[in-house]
Amino acid sequence: PEPELTEKERDQVKVVARTLLQTLKDEKFVLDWRTKSRAKGEVLKAIEVVLDDGLPEAYDEDLYSAKCASIYRHVFEAYHG
Repeated sequence: PEPELTEKERDQVKVVARTLLQTLKDEKFVLDWRTKSRAKGEVLKAIEVVLDDGLPEAYDEDLYSAKCASIYRHVFEAYHG
C-alpha cells in the first residue's frame, strides 16, 4: 500500500528517484556488479541512504524497508552493468 502523498511529497519522491538513479549510474554500477558481493552491497547501501535522506515522512519504517527491497530487486534485474 502506498501512503497518501501531497503534490509536494510526490515531487519529492520523483527527485529522490532521479537522484538515486544518477548516483547508481555514476558511482555504483561497475562492470559485472551483479556478480560481486561487495558491489551488490554497495548498491543496496546507496539505495538505503538515498531513500532515507529523501523520502517524505509519510514513508514509515516498514514501507521504507519494502521500498528498498523492491528497488534493489528492480535494479538487479534491469541494470546489468
